[in-house]
Amino acid sequence: MVVLLGFAAVCCAAPVGNAISAYVALKTGAQDDGGIAEGGSAVDAPPRMRTAYKKAVQQVGKHVPKCRGMRWPILAGIAKVESNHAVGRNIAAGGDIRPKIYGALLNGSGAGGNTTVFPDTDGGKWDGTPGGERAVGPFQFLPSTWEGVGKDAGGDKTADPHNAYDAALGAAIYLCGNGRDLTKRAQLKAAILQYNHSTEYLANVLGWIDQYTAAAKDPDLKNVSGKVRTVIEAALSQRGVPYSWGGGNASGKTYGICCTRSGKSGANIKGFDCSGLTTYAYAKAGIRLPRTAAAQAGVGQRIPASLGTSALKPGDLVFYADAPGRDATIYHVGIYLGSGQMVNAARPGTVVRLDAVSAMSGYAGGARLL
Repeated sequence: MVVLLGFAAVCCAAPVGNAISAYVALKTGAQDDGGIAEGGSAVDAPPRMRTAYKKAVQQVGKHVPKCRGMRWPILAGIAKVESNHAVGRNIAAGGDIRPKIYGALLNGSGAGGNTTVFPDTDGGKWDGTPGGERAVGPFQFLPSTWEGVGKDAGGDKTADPHNAYDAALGAAIYLCGNGRDLTKRAQLKAAILQYNHSTEYLANVLGWIDQYTAAAKDPDLKNVSGKVRTVIEAALSQRGVPYSWGGGNASGKTYGICCTRSGKSGANIKGFDCSGLTTYAYAKAGIRLPRTAAAQAGVGQRIPASLGTSALKPGDLVFYADAPGRDATIYHVGIYLGSGQMVNAARPGTVVRLDAVSAMSGYAGGARLL
């Protein structure tokens, strides 16, 4: 419960100052070779990494014809955990990543969690050291593993684990094994455990795969029209934009402020917090909202929590509170899409995405403005 209350305190801020913090929760950039994706993306990765995942899915069948069910969210889930999608590196048009990504030297020292000595297998060709072995690239391959799965995906006749396209294809080949059916959960789990035999790692990767899968699905808006559709499409257009405490206004994403109760700053992050996103989306339909989630609960027709989520309609604001029934304790707001989903700027370290309405704690009803 303490964790939930701490989380509740960091969702939506009132931007009332210009405090500057040295803490940077998430680096962003406008270049197409690094930083977080602009609006419309379902994954918090540089554009060239996203392209690499999708190209690998298209190419893996040439190398493992019997593989079934390879999807880009699977590769994105692995890369998120292994290297955070190489965020902060320069990714050239051909896919080369600089500076290169090296793991800890696997000498049994305990650094990076390693307790086993791995002798050198590549003479330092890939891992930069002939004195031992370490994982390399955005998918963190051991050089010995790379020699078995590495393929040239970009057409330069070199299979390089430090190249986004080559590494993504190598990961797809490795996860496919001799022909797994990754549409089956058990076989997907086996593939991930082959990558790292840890139940904690498995849960972490599966969590990201499921999140990316859900976020990539476009909601059914065929029966939504008018200003409601305008609001929803405006919110959906910002998928992939990073969460920024205090960020966002009626004109779009902005740099945020410092700081949440746990010390997270939005001062160096251009994006949205929860009420910043709703303010922006409703402004596109000509509706001006107050800036905080609690204040937004006082606008429009209130939908009591006692009626349940089935009372919500697409375009409604969805609220969450520390003490449901007391609107002064509302800490979070999203935009309902239908079918139990909402567009959500959830918390620091995440991006605007689709979430289940049940994913948040303390459902406090909704409000209908349209």
